[in-house]
Amino acid sequence: VQLQASGGGLVQAGGSLRLSCAASGGTLSAYNMGWFRQAPGKEREFVAAIRGGGGSTSYADSVKGRFTISRSNAKNTVYLQMNNLKPEDTAVYYCAADRPPVAIYSELHNGRHYDVWGQGTQVTVSS
Repeated sequence: VQLQASGGGLVQAGGSLRLSCAASGGTLSAYNMGWFRQAPGKEREFVAAIRGGGGSTSYADSVKGRFTISRSNAKNTVYLQMNNLKPEDTAVYYCAADRPPVAIYSELHNGRHYDVWGQGTQVTVSS
């Protein structure tokens, strides 16, 4: 499977963006899917994930209530709706697939379980 992330850009604080992660060569609904981000000089961090099958979701505390992860089975795409963006959300955002899904719910934040990564899309939030 290959993942293609898109939708990043420059936005003012308080604004919104929707990231997309389209898959080819695989069925996203069968995988755990995650969004991670990496800011300059910082380690990669977990943002959100959605489990394969039932679709339960998990979020980092820093984005709870502002970001929403969702999935379109028809379009084989995972989305990350980001509202009320803050300058500290500035980073390169990556989508990733855990396939076949091995991570239990409490481990969705662990990047080690994800074996396929997209190329990343830049999100810049100005103050």
